[in-house]
Amino acid sequence: MRSNHREFWRDIDQEGTVLESFVSKRRDRRAALKVLRKLLSKYGSPAAIVTDKLVSYGAALQDFGIRHRHETGQYQQAKTVFS
Repeated sequence: MRSNHREFWRDIDQEGTVLESFVSKRRDRRAALKVLRKLLSKYGSPAAIVTDKLVSYGAALQDFGIRHRHETGQYQQAKTVFS
């Protein structure tokens, strides 16, 4: 049998509510742009974005001009903080 591997993207706010979810074939800059574009158009610009250390998040955030709000850390939960 042939299996197709898919990546599941999920954006969560500081309370743990799922804001957006998205399935893609890859975890690259293009997929991160698609997820962030949906999120930013629906909820506006966040005060902070906490992610894992995947490089494609930083590349996508740099395209939007909000790279300075990007935080990564071993013990931080992945979340988006809206003010």
